[in-house]
Amino acid sequence: MLKLRRRAVFCGIIGLAGCDATPPETARLPNFGDFVSIDPVRYSLEQSAYLLTERQYLTGRPWEAAKVIAGLEFVTVELRYGPRWTEFSPLASLGFARARAEWRSALGIAADAPPQAVIDAMTLLRNAYAAQSLTAAAAALRPPLFTPGGQETLARLADLPGLPETTQAALFARQELFSDQGNRYSAR
Repeated sequence: MLKLRRRAVFCGIIGLAGCDATPPETARLPNFGDFVSIDPVRYSLEQSAYLLTERQYLTGRPWEAAKVIAGLEFVTVELRYGPRWTEFSPLASLGFARARAEWRSALGIAADAPPQAVIDAMTLLRNAYAAQSLTAAAAALRPPLFTPGGQETLARLADLPGLPETTQAALFARQELFSDQGNRYSAR
């Protein structure tokens, strides 16, 4: 009888511990017309590593900076929770998790913002630029997700500051992707 009670208590504790777990973050990228790869992780890693080291291509082009930020948000979630990446260096995932605070702080993105909300806002901004609506682009960057939001955040995207931690994370992940073992991470 005592064994049965212990087992019941143990199972109850295990059950309660499972209730406290928060679900993993999820994120997906929209299907932009200019994506040339069927693998959004590989594309996002290549683009962010390149554009963050060659920032002059982002200056004055907030729609391109928005694409980079959306890709970074996506990669941060995907490397941590995506089943394809279980054998990928955990340093890559940790690097992006740390770097997220850097790009969010630089752009005034709420620290606790769900990644998909950030991706969706960046997508609205890109769509607004495609429609040549600067008003809609600024409106996509609303508080409390963006502080101060609107034109101020748009100006930050147009003149993206140096993001050394983010750049380092992107370069490391790209190197890991193309290492000798990188062939394992091709789209499946």
